[in-house]
Order: sequence, then C-alpha cells, then structure tokens
Amino acid sequence: MALAIDLRGRLALITGASGELGRVMARTLAQAGADIAVHYHGNEAKANALVDELKSLKVNAAAFQAEVGSLASVMAMRDAVFASLGEPGIVIANAVSQIWPWESVLNEAIGDYEDQFRSCVLHNVNLAKAFIPAMKVKQHGRYIGINTECTMQMLPTQSAYVSGKRGMDGVLRVLAQEVGPDQITVNQVAPGWTISERYRHEGTSGDEAYVAAVPMRRRGTDQEVANAVAFLASDLASFITGTYLPVCGGNVMPRV
Repeated sequence: MALAIDLRGRLALITGASGELGRVMARTLAQAGADIAVHYHGNEAKANALVDELKSLKVNAAAFQAEVGSLASVMAMRDAVFASLGEPGIVIANAVSQIWPWESVLNEAIGDYEDQFRSCVLHNVNLAKAFIPAMKVKQHGRYIGINTECTMQMLPTQSAYVSGKRGMDGVLRVLAQEVGPDQITVNQVAPGWTISERYRHEGTSGDEAYVAAVPMRRRGTDQEVANAVAFLASDLASFITGTYLPVCGGNVMPRV
C-alpha cells in the first residue's frame, strides 16, 4: 500500500488564506480531503472566490474575517468557524503584515517593529488561545506556523521582520513543549524567496545573486512550501514537533 497524505475528515484553518501562498496551501490541503476555513483580513472577494474553488473539490469551505493581532477579533472568528464548520484540528498561521522597503535598524520606523510583533507574535498567541483548547480535549491537533529563512540569515535591513519571526519561533517552541502531552504537534515551515503567482506573471529577473547562493541553484515554489505544510498536517508527521523546517533549497541549514 502506497503512503498518501489523507486529510479526509479534518478541518484546517489557514490565516491569510486569500493571499498567494495561502491559496496554494488551501488547495493542497483540500486536494488531500480537508475542509478549509479560509481566513482573510481585507480581501473578501479573493476569499470568497477561493471558497468557491475549494467547494468544487468536494470539500466544505467558508470564509472568515479577522484581525489576527487582536485577541477579540480572533475569538470572534473562532466562534464563527465553530458554528459554521466545526472545530479545526489543523491550524496554519500564515498571515503576515508586509512592510517594504526594509530599512536599517537606525532608520526603520518604530511602528514597523510594533506591526511585526502583532503580526507574528500576537497572531500566534491569539490563535493558540482560540483553537488549542479544543485540540486538547480531543488529544490531537496540528499547529503549523509559517516562518522564513530570514530568521536564520539576519541580514542587514531585516531587523523588523526578523524580530517578529524570531519572537514567533520562541512562542511556538514553548507551545510545542506545553501541548506535547496532549498529542498536539507544533511546527514551523520556513520558506525562502518563493516563486508564487505574482512572480510567474512578472518573471523572476533580478534573482540571479540569490539563486547563485542556493545549493539547489533555484528558487522554490509555493507548491513545494504547501507540500511541506500538508506533510506536517498529516498523520505521517505524528511524532514530529518543535521543528523549524526550511523549504529553501538549503539556503539556510539548521546545524547540530
């Protein structure tokens, strides 16, 4: 019998599901049989279009708005998801506030650090408070945070972004320790500079220096990131927790 990722009977909540990477994650998990709670912040039209697409794959799906940096907003989303679709056994923290251009520590606005703290740290704290208790009752769950290779690189001008993502890493590693006895896994996927829908339309010119430094000599794709998420969401990853998994062709490599 061949191994397969089978998520039938599972409900996954994906924050930022209306975005480019989020949409591919949602499709991938739905193709594995999961029902999908599609979170969006501002793009209701994209979220509703994704819901229609997911329903065509013969799974249940619905869209839910929330400000992930607000506990009250996340709790309201939780209540709406529970009432509409049920209790998610898979939570994927994918939403992030984009700040660009990045600046040096001396020039980056204080508000950018505060923004990244809410977007990365409080986002995950709020999701955990909202959705982990139901997993604890069932003694089963998958929590997956989307981090970044930048967390290990710490290159000039990355400080605001990295400060949020490293804070997220700390929260989720502690959470993995705390909820492990409840058979809940907590992991992170860390993409590199990923080719998504926008880059397919616009082209990837200007990435030569980046590609030259990647051991596999190419950029990864949104589908490759989604595949790693699907694996960690599945029973194939039942004894993996607390990990930070780069999906970046070896551009960063955690070492022992």
